Amino acid sequence: MKLFKKPKSKFYWYDFTVRGCRYRSSTQETKSVRALKIESLKLASVMENTDPLPGKPIALGDFAARFLEWVGTARLEEMTRKSYRNGWRLLKATPVADMRVNQITGDRAEQLKFPGSAANANCALRTLRRMLHKAEEWKIIGHAPKITMMKEYGRHLRLDDEAEMKLLEGAHACTWRRPTFELFRDIVILMRDTGMRNQRELYRMRIENLDWQNRVIFVPDSKTAEGRRLVPMSRRVCDLLRARCIAKSEGWVFPSNRAASGHLRSVDRLFREARRQAGLPKELVLYCARHDYGTRVLMRTGNLAAVMKTMGHRDVKTAMHYQHPELDVVRAALDYRPAIETAEIRA
Repeated sequence: MKLFKKPKSKFYWYDFTVRGCRYRSSTQETKSVRALKIESLKLASVMENTDPLPGKPIALGDFAARFLEWVGTARLEEMTRKSYRNGWRLLKATPVADMRVNQITGDRAEQLKFPGSAANANCALRTLRRMLHKAEEWKIIGHAPKITMMKEYGRHLRLDDEAEMKLLEGAHACTWRRPTFELFRDIVILMRDTGMRNQRELYRMRIENLDWQNRVIFVPDSKTAEGRRLVPMSRRVCDLLRARCIAKSEGWVFPSNRAASGHLRSVDRLFREARRQAGLPKELVLYCARHDYGTRVLMRTGNLAAVMKTMGHRDVKTAMHYQHPELDVVRAALDYRPAIETAEIRA
């Protein structure tokens, strides 16, 4: 440790090294007694956030074992666990996996490249951010850097009537077994006509939560508090669910013997096969049906509050992400001319 003055500077500066890291800055004090106190406070702060035992910080790849063990035991949502595991799968294929955790900076994170969309990259970056914060919490590094997410653009496609027809035709061409085709068909129809979140709500639907008399589906648990709601059944949804549930009074609507949860977990593979057979763009995913639901209901009712309530949205800004107004509607509004105005133009 040393305290000194720079040439042409009226302030005292401190300069010391802890665990190979040098700390050198101005105390912003002109008196040596006060400058010494500032230096001591800075040193105490650095020592508090530093492991007192000597040793080099481990590589991120080695740290991942402890992090994933924490992911498996911590009180996290299942989707959060899945996201962190997928994020590490993406991270371990990059050079950052071999870097020591104290060498990873925000600038280094911005240089990372990941396959797929910005949402895929952000999954990895969120995982990296959480890993570094856990490293700080466990006193492996002094301070976690700021990790900036990539800009994401919302979905621009809707799973509308035409896309549904093409998907089901594509599913027929896949020559699946009849139960497989019926499962896929029912999921697509339910997504379009209920607007439910697929993994958190639709796949976890239980027969006890189907109110046949009032034709509503009760969603007991969701992503947000507003997600706990009643969803109206369309006629084809009601007919579809009655045929699937038959005389059962309880249990999963979509049971699965393969999943530990006891219910369906995904139809992503089936969706990709049907989409490829139908010649539809890769950007079209099952969740686009939720966007179609929000657009259709608002266009036909004009009631944004009702749309938000049935979709489980908390605020208007979120709800508007699910709106894809038809350009034909806007064009018709622009072309509309009252009869009197038209007569004046002709005159």
